[in-house]
Amino acid sequence: MNADHHIGAGSAGAGGTGAFHPEHDADPDGGCRGGDFLALAICRILFKISLSIILIVLYLLLMVLAFLAPEDFLAVAFDAGGVTTGPMTVPFIMALGVGLASVRSDKDAAEDSFGLVALSSVGPVAAVLLFGIFYHPESTEYTVNEVAQMETTRDVLVEFLTGLPQYIREVLVSLLPVVAVYFLFQALTHRYRKSERRRILVGFVYTYIGLTSFLCGVNIGFSPVGTYLGSEIASGHMKWILVPVGMLIGYFIVKAEPAIQILWRQVESVTNGAVSEKAMNTYMSVSISISVGLAMLRVLTGMPIQYILVPEYLIAFLLSRIVPKMFVGIAFDSSGVASGPMTTTFLLPLSLGACNALGGNIMTDAFGVVALVTLTPLISVQIMGLQYKYKIRKMQQITVTTGPDEDETDDILDFEEYEEDDREDG
Repeated sequence: MNADHHIGAGSAGAGGTGAFHPEHDADPDGGCRGGDFLALAICRILFKISLSIILIVLYLLLMVLAFLAPEDFLAVAFDAGGVTTGPMTVPFIMALGVGLASVRSDKDAAEDSFGLVALSSVGPVAAVLLFGIFYHPESTEYTVNEVAQMETTRDVLVEFLTGLPQYIREVLVSLLPVVAVYFLFQALTHRYRKSERRRILVGFVYTYIGLTSFLCGVNIGFSPVGTYLGSEIASGHMKWILVPVGMLIGYFIVKAEPAIQILWRQVESVTNGAVSEKAMNTYMSVSISISVGLAMLRVLTGMPIQYILVPEYLIAFLLSRIVPKMFVGIAFDSSGVASGPMTTTFLLPLSLGACNALGGNIMTDAFGVVALVTLTPLISVQIMGLQYKYKIRKMQQITVTTGPDEDETDDILDFEEYEEDDREDG
């Protein structure tokens, strides 16, 4: 079970009077469905199935379920797809994808290493939509989590020490299956030498301590601040300022997400620098800023989330048919990792606090910020793919007329192969 999933499920159940019970209702089903779709993602890599086609089919099924589910569940369901891909899940899943793709040793292996995170995010959305179809809550009331009153440094320390045991247990439960798989694999294959085993074990220890400290900090110190800030801004006379403030926070908060840093480095490595970390940083920051602005606009106006989700998904899937194949996987993986613990523990409480202060419907107006954060990277990263596609064609024209320039063509060598594949498919 991913530690991040508790954040989103906890927000859905916080203060509710029967709508959700996060520990008993949301988590097990979401975790199970996430595992099912991870297995599907692995089969896709091994059998070379088109990621774009699979995603189009799955999201069409999600739209059917969304039509059947109660409106109160739509925003929460699409939020669930984002909160399950956090710092515990993403590094392991992405490394698994690279490893599986490398076994194939063909020219399409690199592009197929992406997409596991995207497919793993579909399962929890489907699970919550099905949950909404068959479960009818009596009410969806919400009580704001008040910021604890602390006067001294000792009060702060006590607050954190009180909450720490919960995250010690959650991270331990999340990490133990990975550790168990490693020991089983090592016992059967004896693949790693002593120095490598020591390095891996030290990595597990660092991961455990780091994730425990990080999740404790963002949940206890970060989340209440988001609720308080949203409530105070929405209670003032300049409610509209919530939109630019949200956009500003969204632009910078994505840079602090641990999982997205991992994705950027892996993309730069796999593409031999053709897709730079700086370019990904810029495109992602701008897209997340737009997402949060739209989410805050929904809080202020009560705009139904489907008015945003449906057109943007249509644009994203249309782009997926014309951009280089690798960018489809990168785009959908980016959408999953953008909604990590920093986003979930600050932007979601910000939205909840503001909506509560305005007297809006929490389930339909406040939830959905995570879903929107996962949506705009689908478009922005694929637009970056179109830019590189244009760059490839321009370089090919220059090569034909003046001859190749090694310094310029080396960086986009891989993408020339993908462009040729696209023409053959067409």
